[in-house]
Amino acid sequence: MNYGTAEYWRATAALSLGSFLVFAIVYLTQPLLPLFVVEFGLSEFMSSLSLSVVVFCISVALLIYGPVSDAVGRKPIMVWCMAGGVISTLLTAFVSDYTVLLILRAVQGLFLAGLPALAMAYMSEEFSPKALSVSMGLYIAANSLGGMSGRILSGVVAEHWGWRTSFTVIGLLSVALFVAFIYLLPRSRNFKPAPLEWRIAASSMLAHLRNSTLSIGMLIGGLHFLVFIGSFNYLTFLLSEKPFQLTPSQLGLLFLAYAAGSFGSAVSGRLSDQWGKSRCMMAGILILAAGLLLTLVEWLPIILIGLVLQCFGFFFSHSASASWVNSRAAFAKASAASLYLFFYYLGGSLGSFYLGWFWHLYRWPGVVVGGMLVFILTFFLARKLYAEESSSPYRVKGMITTK
Repeated sequence: MNYGTAEYWRATAALSLGSFLVFAIVYLTQPLLPLFVVEFGLSEFMSSLSLSVVVFCISVALLIYGPVSDAVGRKPIMVWCMAGGVISTLLTAFVSDYTVLLILRAVQGLFLAGLPALAMAYMSEEFSPKALSVSMGLYIAANSLGGMSGRILSGVVAEHWGWRTSFTVIGLLSVALFVAFIYLLPRSRNFKPAPLEWRIAASSMLAHLRNSTLSIGMLIGGLHFLVFIGSFNYLTFLLSEKPFQLTPSQLGLLFLAYAAGSFGSAVSGRLSDQWGKSRCMMAGILILAAGLLLTLVEWLPIILIGLVLQCFGFFFSHSASASWVNSRAAFAKASAASLYLFFYYLGGSLGSFYLGWFWHLYRWPGVVVGGMLVFILTFFLARKLYAEESSSPYRVKGMITTK
């Protein structure tokens, strides 16, 4: 599909709506974490598992859907997985035991992984190079908008009608988005089925991992998500306590900062072909670090500015690193995309574990220190990618272009 055609916009709209659906469901519990602590008598870490478990299950399922879709196609798997995610979300509204809630969240993760596992592979196969960069940015922008909207709606609804109603409302909204996704998404035209052979799939993944150009990009994405998810989890506990004492709806509204993330990913998608993807990664890391440092100031307006910078920087860098892996994978693109997202969501699932240790010892300043240590590492890794990209023969007037 070429950029600007009607079919291109239908496909981009469908994938963006699907992305919105998936991430609204995934992140709807984040402003509810303090409520779970009170209602179920949990620690902060146990409460954060309501998000960590779904993210972890997404990371595991991603490794399965890629190879399976190489054999049976992209759209059918995305449709069935989204249906399972919507149904399990509606069922969560009826639970009264936290263990059952975690089980259903795990089921949601296993189903919802279908779209992020295959959307990038679909785009890589069906879109022209120019269309791919723009659609990737818009797709990730919908990711951030979905996460933002799910958090905001969940927090507002929970404050007035309880957290179970949050699952009901978002589940019903997801039904409408699911129907639109089925109607809008064109069938694959460039997909060529291959026999389902797990040994070959494993071999392809190992080959991608041995390629340092790809594996570094994957690691950067995972480490950034580790800090991003973990820091936001513990920030909800910080801001629900004195002196801030924010309510669930107010905590949900904090995620309006995600609008900056949507803007950041769209800008990154357009700039990556001019600046080079590695330079976009480094710029995103610096913005991320600046935003996290600002949250040390115990004044809510400054903390909000820090959140905006974190969201912009994270999605700016994430769009570049995802596009890097997709453009550099010479074969088995679905497997490469699945591996990137495996590292990405595995990192997100470990954020509460890693930063929880810093929170336990030093509270919020410890979380900031833990995050800065990761950013130092990822900036060094992005510099290595820049050294390779800057030596590429694909250059125009001193600006790096993609291969």
